[in-house]
Amino acid sequence: MTIAILIISILTLAALVYLLIRQSGAGEALSPELENKFGNLDANIEKIQRTVSDEIYKNRSEFSSNSQALREELTKTLNEISSVQIKQLESFSKNLNELIKTNQDRMNEVNKTLKDEIRFLQEENSKKLEKMRETVDEKLQTTLEKRLKESFTIVSERLENVYKGLGEMRELASNVGDLKRVLTNVKSRGVFGELQLKNILEDTLTPDQYVENANIKKNTREAVEFAIKIPSRDQDGKHILLPVDSKFPREDYEAILAAQEKGDPEALKTAIKGLSERIKGEARDISEKYLDPPATTDFALMFLPTEGLFAETLRIPGLFEKIRKEYNIILAGPTTITAILNSLQMGFRTLAIEKRSSEVWKVLGAVKTEFVRFGDYLAKTREKLQQAADSIEKAEKRTQLIGKKLKDVEHLNGGESENLLELEENALEPEETEIEKGSKQ
Repeated sequence: MTIAILIISILTLAALVYLLIRQSGAGEALSPELENKFGNLDANIEKIQRTVSDEIYKNRSEFSSNSQALREELTKTLNEISSVQIKQLESFSKNLNELIKTNQDRMNEVNKTLKDEIRFLQEENSKKLEKMRETVDEKLQTTLEKRLKESFTIVSERLENVYKGLGEMRELASNVGDLKRVLTNVKSRGVFGELQLKNILEDTLTPDQYVENANIKKNTREAVEFAIKIPSRDQDGKHILLPVDSKFPREDYEAILAAQEKGDPEALKTAIKGLSERIKGEARDISEKYLDPPATTDFALMFLPTEGLFAETLRIPGLFEKIRKEYNIILAGPTTITAILNSLQMGFRTLAIEKRSSEVWKVLGAVKTEFVRFGDYLAKTREKLQQAADSIEKAEKRTQLIGKKLKDVEHLNGGESENLLELEENALEPEETEIEKGSKQ
């Protein structure tokens, strides 16, 4: 209300000021009535100011008292709320403590029950385990005694076999020593190939069909190991010689095997090249030393004493044909030379039939007999080869068996093992091997 009066007074004052300004602009003097109104207006304005001031003071006092009352009411309300919350917290804490105590009591009861149950289970398990242990011990004792008896019997039998195997190993060591001595010595290797070739010739041809250590070229001391007599078609009894010489390039062959085992292509290539050059050199020597037509054939045979060496030689591209064309030398392994000699033998017999037509039927009968004998020889040879293979397989199995049995045996040095097994150097070098006996015969 006071504010409305104040606004009306201000508007009235503004209107009067406006009228005063207009009259001043028109050059008119203020009338007494107007001056009187201005005086009243000033008095009213002062009155309004006092009234407004009083109203403002009253409002401030009223607002202050209202604020104080509000603060007191709010404080009271907060105190009441705090009191209620404290009571609720105390009640909640009391209930929680009671619940914790109740749970603790129940947990104690559960723990006690579990302990009793576990103790009971442990006692029951202990009793059952004890019974099981007694049963198992009894069965184990019985089974162990039975197994021990069986094991001791087997061990005794196997020890006896080991003693027998040791004897066989001593014999095998002696044979291996002979073979090693033959294969490691150059001269012995030559003797080995020569003896093998001689055995094949003896099994295939008759003694009068070949010459050993034949001096072919005149005015020279070069003698070929063997020369096969090839009779002429004339009735004068003359013949020409087919030179046969054995070669055993073991180092080059072993280099190839070592490179193949390691999987080294460069080493294998080098080893194959070395074997090829070695074979070419040997073929050139045979051609220059032993070929002398018409006293000899225009070709000769080079005997390679092992099938593996012969096979590796054949694998070298173009080597077989090159040697045959350039040096007139034919390579032959044990099987190949046997086939060649059998063919020559058949040729000899055919030539004999042609020369002795009057004895055709007798010769045919002899040929039949020889074929039967040849079949028997092949059968015997197969049996001997099978026996040898079986013997080697048995020896290998026995060696593996002995090795397994001796795996945990204490290792001895060389001198102690030789003294224990009564092995000496001369035990591995017999006075005369079977091969040397065959060469003397």
